[in-house]
Amino acid sequence: MPKDWRAPIHPGEHLADELEEIGINAVELARRIEVPPNRIYQILSGKRCVSADTALRLGKFFNTGPELWLNLQQKFDLETTRLREEKDLRRIKPFMARPASASRSRA
Repeated sequence: MPKDWRAPIHPGEHLADELEEIGINAVELARRIEVPPNRIYQILSGKRCVSADTALRLGKFFNTGPELWLNLQQKFDLETTRLREEKDLRRIKPFMARPASASRSRA
């Protein structure tokens, strides 16, 4: 791995930073966005993904829009999958389209 490599950041870490910044805890956030507290605890601990429903609620509460939370989750998922599947992905050869003239000459 490169020297500047960093482990993927779960959206729960971003959420923890936001909660600390505004000074509320997981239970209070859960109450305000009307979800069970265990959902927030699981996201904060990295054991649960940010779903579309949760993203809508977090986006509304933090005034960021749901896309931010879904993008954080998607980036985390891509990075962790890339790391896990790195060996297999290296074996895949990219498709190279034939030049148009080459395909016509065979006809």
